[in-house]
Amino acid sequence: MNSIGEGKAEVRIGLISDTHGHLDRKVFGLFDGVDAILHAGDIGYASIILELEAIAPVTAVLGNNDAGLNFALTEVVQAAGRKILIHHIVNSHAPETSIGDRFRRTQPHVVVFGHTHQPFHQTRGGLVLINPGYAGKPRFNLERSVATAVINASGLQVTFHPL
Repeated sequence: MNSIGEGKAEVRIGLISDTHGHLDRKVFGLFDGVDAILHAGDIGYASIILELEAIAPVTAVLGNNDAGLNFALTEVVQAAGRKILIHHIVNSHAPETSIGDRFRRTQPHVVVFGHTHQPFHQTRGGLVLINPGYAGKPRFNLERSVATAVINASGLQVTFHPL
């Protein structure tokens, strides 16, 4: 399990999903100073991850449109003592069924996901669920967004940023 901001009392993470081969330049300013970036799938091109790595280390997972890319379906990282599981398609009402055994083995504090193209942040039974929205090219008059999360001893604070 990768550790983000090891030894730091507070960690700031950029959350992004559903870039579909397009990285909005606004992301560079919004993620400036983050300790790490989590990409929750539907990346599009591996070059998107390389561009994001110019900002901070990236942990990315495959989405349902990422054929041919060399990423895992699920990743787990640790930040400020909390386990964060990243997986593209998650049923927010029953994450344990959509993620399966990896969810049960990991027992995460936070799940970051994508796929729905809708920003989402909710705590259910102590589990924090976050979807940063979609960051790809504008389409269908949907609002595009990314998010940042600040994690410290007091908890987790999520801020959504429109693109």
